[in-house]
Amino acid sequence: MDSMLGTLRRIVQEVTARASFADSVTTLVSEVKSAMATDVCTIFLINNARTHYILAATDGLNVAQVGRAEMDIGEGLVGLVGRRAEPLNLEDARDHPNFHFLPDSGEEAFNSFLGVPIIHQGRILGVLVVQQQQSRRFDESEEAFLVTLSVQLAAVVAHAEAVGESPLIGVSGNALEDKCFAGVAGAPGIAIGHAVVLHRVANLEAVPEKEAENPTIELLVFNRALKAVRQDIGNIIEEFSGSLPEQELALFDAYLHMLDENALAGDITKRIQHGQWAQGAVKQVIREHVNLFERMEDPYLRERGADVKDLGLRLLAYLQDIGNKKHNFPKDSVLVGDEITPAMLANIPVDHLQAIVSIRGSRNSHMAILARAMDVPAVMGAVDIPAYDLEGKMLLVDGHYGEVYTQPSERRQRLSRELIEQERVFEEELDELKELPCITRDGWRLELWVNIGLTGDLTRSLDRGAEGIGLFRTEIPFMSKDSFPTEAEQSALYREHMEAFEPRPVTMRTLDIGGDKSLSYFPISEENPFLGWRGIRVTLDHPEIMLVQARAMLKANAGLQGDLRIMLPMISSPQELVAAKALVDQAYAEVVDEGVVVKRPQIGVMIEVPAAVYQARLLAREADFLAVGSNDLTQYMLAVDRNNARVAQLYQDVHPAVVMALREVARAAHAEDTGIGICGELAGTPIGAVLLMAMGYHVLSMNATHLPKVKWVIRNIKRSDARRMLARVLRMDNAHDIETFMHEQLRAAGLEKVLPHDRD
Repeated sequence: MDSMLGTLRRIVQEVTARASFADSVTTLVSEVKSAMATDVCTIFLINNARTHYILAATDGLNVAQVGRAEMDIGEGLVGLVGRRAEPLNLEDARDHPNFHFLPDSGEEAFNSFLGVPIIHQGRILGVLVVQQQQSRRFDESEEAFLVTLSVQLAAVVAHAEAVGESPLIGVSGNALEDKCFAGVAGAPGIAIGHAVVLHRVANLEAVPEKEAENPTIELLVFNRALKAVRQDIGNIIEEFSGSLPEQELALFDAYLHMLDENALAGDITKRIQHGQWAQGAVKQVIREHVNLFERMEDPYLRERGADVKDLGLRLLAYLQDIGNKKHNFPKDSVLVGDEITPAMLANIPVDHLQAIVSIRGSRNSHMAILARAMDVPAVMGAVDIPAYDLEGKMLLVDGHYGEVYTQPSERRQRLSRELIEQERVFEEELDELKELPCITRDGWRLELWVNIGLTGDLTRSLDRGAEGIGLFRTEIPFMSKDSFPTEAEQSALYREHMEAFEPRPVTMRTLDIGGDKSLSYFPISEENPFLGWRGIRVTLDHPEIMLVQARAMLKANAGLQGDLRIMLPMISSPQELVAAKALVDQAYAEVVDEGVVVKRPQIGVMIEVPAAVYQARLLAREADFLAVGSNDLTQYMLAVDRNNARVAQLYQDVHPAVVMALREVARAAHAEDTGIGICGELAGTPIGAVLLMAMGYHVLSMNATHLPKVKWVIRNIKRSDARRMLARVLRMDNAHDIETFMHEQLRAAGLEKVLPHDRD
């Protein structure tokens, strides 16, 4: 087994190292033939029209037939493998009824046949075949070996297809013209501009470890590099101080803190003092910290490993005297790179930045977060885009769909510029709604609140007409420290938000850790953390944590006119609610005994698990309000992790089961005359807002970005019409039909401005 694994790794490495696709497949067939000790290894690929299999590479058959020999899509044993999408293992292939002889190929001498499909994201790309003159059946280990290689080959073929590379003649001259590359929608919007490719010049892994000849000189060199990087970060802060909110700028302050003597810089200095040369010390410390972050469960924290690595690369670049490379940034710059990070903004004028395209990263990347704050379209995770072939080329970036078009056609440019202008005019229209209430044309009043967390921005939320905070993620101060924050530290942070929103209500969720959120100083290790010790379960087991937090919330609200609402996460039974309420009541009594004058807060429950849906009426009797956490509820109801690429398409926030669950919770709240709201992403979508309003939800809490569009939709529709739509939706059995129907209804109502633009 070890030998086979080693062979697999070696073949994959050799194939991926080849400069062209033709070289890759030629190398693969040769290596497979040798490793399996067979007479023939062949690759057949489906043509663009998906009408034929074409011989793409072979070792053992007539090489002159590569690119010439072809079979109909369903013809022969190759066609059978593709049609069934499973391996075919035959001792004597010529006896099989589907056998088809390929003229002039030289295969007449071969008997045994093993073919496996080459599949990428559910699509058949081709077939990988081995043949042998001797009649025999390939064993299970050989079959598993070939299947494993076909999986690796699928990614190579898909990438070549994406960049327009022919398996025979290499990259065609027009391969990148009007070519679409898919990624992840990092920040909404459409932009057209010219690519500026940012190369990572430094390479941490290439740095050798060696002793310093003169530690004093190494320290001097390191401190110069440290000063230069700090200056870069300072330049970013200065450049963006007028265009980014303080909370986003705090990211760069965090970068500076990472570089102080008590963090990365201090650790690196110690390594140099103990005899390591400067570059080696940077490599060691950065690698250790990156590994620490990458082991964390929380996707946001995992992404912070990229920030640490970026700082390390910047330090290394200056140590290697390559940190001052300047780019020419045109006025329509689209930043493109392997992993675009906030620190890379150091040299680009803010008014020249049109869009961002990053091969790596996700919606949780700091760069995606900043892009949303800056209203700059961004596409992350564009893994197939040939970044280093794009310098100076025109790109069209669609941050709504997560798509990048290289060298877009004049027609596509024209249509996109029309969309950009429409979005600009619509944004001006939305600005006029800021001070107006969110009320339907037939008088139904809704409250539009905001979710504040990692990307929360108080000023921006108020500027967009937020009427309260529906979710304040209090775990943030816990996650950003290396120990539990004190009562005073928590209280100061909470009061900042309460004062900003006074007299509007502020809903604070008690500590919600576990699942995908962990604390470095309070580790939780479980086989299945989402079904384990998380949310209210943690704080009920550690009442001291909840008591301190509740006291901090109450003291923060002292003397203010706004209503404090405390929300309990992951409640699955009325007993948990009663126990949590008792702790809040205890904290309230303690604060009052200290002479603090403060109103008793409202206590609410997050409906996030199916158990809470079915007990919603019981919970409503004990709680002051209910708030659906639709993100987690959808994942739990559908058993789908939306961050898992294999099943992400199954995450459907208007799945019939989810829609019915939302209606049942609303009915339960109304039956007990209890307030009902929602604080998931569904609330910020036009479809979701209309359906929730029809169900009778009182509060929709969302990202501040979505507030104006949701308000516009609600103000331009009647609740009676929305309820008729809901009645139809409740009779539908799939999410696609629901989405299609709702889009049709909103277009018929003249509300197409808030819907995604049609793909060309």
